[in-house]
Amino acid sequence: MVEYKIGVVGLPGNWSTEVLANAVEARTGFRLVVDMKSVSLDLSTKALTYGNHNLCELDALIIKKISREYSFNALDRLELLRIAEAQGVRVYSRPDRILRLVDRLSCTVSLSNAGIQMPETVVTEDLDMAHETVREFGESIFKPLYSTKARGMRVISASQGGKKIRQTIKEFHDQNPMMYIQKRKDLRGRDFGMVFLGGDYLGSYARVCKNNSWNTTIHHGGKYTAYKAGADLIEFGSRAQAPFGLDFTTVDVAITENGPVVFEVSAFGGFRGAQKGIGIDAAGLYADYVINNLVSVSD
Repeated sequence: MVEYKIGVVGLPGNWSTEVLANAVEARTGFRLVVDMKSVSLDLSTKALTYGNHNLCELDALIIKKISREYSFNALDRLELLRIAEAQGVRVYSRPDRILRLVDRLSCTVSLSNAGIQMPETVVTEDLDMAHETVREFGESIFKPLYSTKARGMRVISASQGGKKIRQTIKEFHDQNPMMYIQKRKDLRGRDFGMVFLGGDYLGSYARVCKNNSWNTTIHHGGKYTAYKAGADLIEFGSRAQAPFGLDFTTVDVAITENGPVVFEVSAFGGFRGAQKGIGIDAAGLYADYVINNLVSVSD
């Protein structure tokens, strides 16, 4: 056991947060789950407080969840953690790197600039352009810029007819002025999560949809199964996550008729798919990774 004070930023009671906190406690004897909604910053003293703890006095923080749902507020919470980082606290993954992934559009632009193949995508605030895109794509998935587990996504089909299409687009636009539109691809009922720790590939799992749903997420009834990725797909997933420099992440990929595509690189990565799909204790491996990193820095 090593004597490091490592806090876990997450949601108290949430499975992935608690399993990571358990892994850290088992290795250090120290346990602290930090709920960012109760964190305060005093710039005059440079104190970042949570209860009786000044987070700037910890050895490290591991960010598992920044909020229950992605939002502008999540960006503000990440900014607070930069104060601790500036005072020497090691933060995994670094807040400025996570910032590029909480916003779906920021992630997409980074992937596109890196030459990573994605589904055909149009981003626009213009209602007429959105309508034209639906006609061109045939079936489109409208995605909020801040969401997880497919929350808030809408499938709009060209077969619905002009009036219905415009009404549905308008309803989405009222909540999401910048419309992120992707062509719905035939995924053959499954997509994949590719797990990376410190840039190294750990394994892949499949998410299999329920009742031929377009959505494979567990939130919508999908299930995890094992999947053995080939060397080409591993290389593809590795290239997708590389520009972001995250300590732990999951790359969401699918195989289409035109080859593999990336949907997103996760800001925080998922433990449950790794455990249920391929039997990997991602939380334990992540805790070991952080501790080994702290040891190497102190040597």
